[in-house]
Amino acid sequence: MTRKLLNKTTYSFLIYSVIILLIAAPVFYFISQWLYIYETDEVLLFHKGAFAKESKEDFTESDIAAWNKYNRDVEIVGDMGVTKDSIVGKMLFDSIANEKEPFRILYSPVTINGKKFTYIEKSNLVEMEGMVFSIASMFIIIIIILLVGIIILSKRLASKIWKPFYDTLKQIEDFEIDKNKPPHFTPTSIDEFDRLNKSLERLIEKNTAIYKSQREFVENAAHELQTPLALFQTKIDTLSQLPNLTKEHSQLLGSLNNDVSRLNRLNKNLLLLSKIENDSYFEKQPVILNDYIKKHLDFFSEQAKSKSISIVVEFNKPLQINSNPVLTEVLINNLFLNAIRHNSKDGKIIIRTSDKTITFSNTGPETSLNINKLFNRFSKSDPSAQGNGLGLAIVKKIVELNNWNITYNFQDGLHSFTVQFEFSTT
Repeated sequence: MTRKLLNKTTYSFLIYSVIILLIAAPVFYFISQWLYIYETDEVLLFHKGAFAKESKEDFTESDIAAWNKYNRDVEIVGDMGVTKDSIVGKMLFDSIANEKEPFRILYSPVTINGKKFTYIEKSNLVEMEGMVFSIASMFIIIIIILLVGIIILSKRLASKIWKPFYDTLKQIEDFEIDKNKPPHFTPTSIDEFDRLNKSLERLIEKNTAIYKSQREFVENAAHELQTPLALFQTKIDTLSQLPNLTKEHSQLLGSLNNDVSRLNRLNKNLLLLSKIENDSYFEKQPVILNDYIKKHLDFFSEQAKSKSISIVVEFNKPLQINSNPVLTEVLINNLFLNAIRHNSKDGKIIIRTSDKTITFSNTGPETSLNINKLFNRFSKSDPSAQGNGLGLAIVKKIVELNNWNITYNFQDGLHSFTVQFEFSTT
């Protein structure tokens, strides 16, 4: 499963932030709790120090009872054997809250009128817990708001920064080397993206030049081959008319004639591909495919007779398309001949049409064909089969030129090629 770069970086950042938050929140709580207890202990010691200072001047034993009566949290009791200040935490019952609550209690030795007593002061920590919890909650809320803000801000900022990259990616995805429409990348002030665009421009320019050179070579070679092939065919025909030819000579001439015929077909197909790529067939007009198939059905039936192939035509609706008549004829011929050439003996061909599709189904090999190589030039599923491997490549080129779609399917022992025609709404 793939994710966009921005989502991936944001996702990683979010995970990191959540981990930090989960660690920081309890650490912050315990540190705040420790600080509050530390400050509470300091206050207790401060109160005890102030009492010890006052008790030296005018505090007597007779004042202890009054002191204990009017001070709820401070009590002077007889000597408990405490020799130094000691602070402990305990759960004590609080009469006001009517339940046990946490307290910090200070036990400290004091001397009043030369007699030893124990100073006891307690401080309720319930307020501390509430305050620490409130601070911790506020801390978490602030951190969450901060994280959300950072994520939104970084995502928007990253989208703006990465926009030239996505523009470049979109143009590369839409680029087709045979359309003669080089991409125009958006200027950017980001050095890395600018270097990427310049590198792509050089790469596209170089490959386009190589592609044009190869296409011109194929076209020129095909044109140049026409004359010698015609002369070769003429000489073979002349030799075939000579008297006193032996059987061996006749077989040799027949083999040469077949080879020249194949070369002629290959040459014509290469010229056709070159013309299609150069958009030579730009004139379009309405064509009814049903009528064309009916008109040439006898010719294809004659071609299929050598393998005893039966042809079934199922026309559900008239199929009218807007296309170049020459290319339409080539499309149907190649699909028909492909179904015959790669069929099995005593096989069958089924042709179906609807208002938007035409399907050629035929028997043949018992396994599905390799869809990745099916429409490649000079690709043949059976190397020993007739043909030059350009038929389906030409079909694919015609389909792409007209913005149609062709699919292959193997089901119930039938190899099916379906052309989906797209119609303009204008």
